[in-house]
Amino acid sequence: MKAVLVMISASLLGFAAPAWAADDREMDCTYQADVVEAVRQARIERVKERAVPEHVKATAPAWPEKYNAVIPLVAPWVYEMPMRDVRANDLAGAWKELCLTR
Repeated sequence: MKAVLVMISASLLGFAAPAWAADDREMDCTYQADVVEAVRQARIERVKERAVPEHVKATAPAWPEKYNAVIPLVAPWVYEMPMRDVRANDLAGAWKELCLTR
């Protein structure tokens, strides 16, 4: 009987793991989208591209420190767009949607 309970518990934990993974994925994509929005705001505020990492870090963002590494990777994408597109589009939303589909 005890062996059966252990097997059932193990199988339930196995089914729960994807839910935890989905929650982690959602949080990761949310933080990435927050970084994109911070870079977008820096662009709108006319911060020079090379100064974006320091500018964003100075705003004391709510995401974990490791997401600061994404800033120099996202900045060229945002800074290559015409300003009208930066202002008119929800770049963070688009990024999150794309992130969640990977």
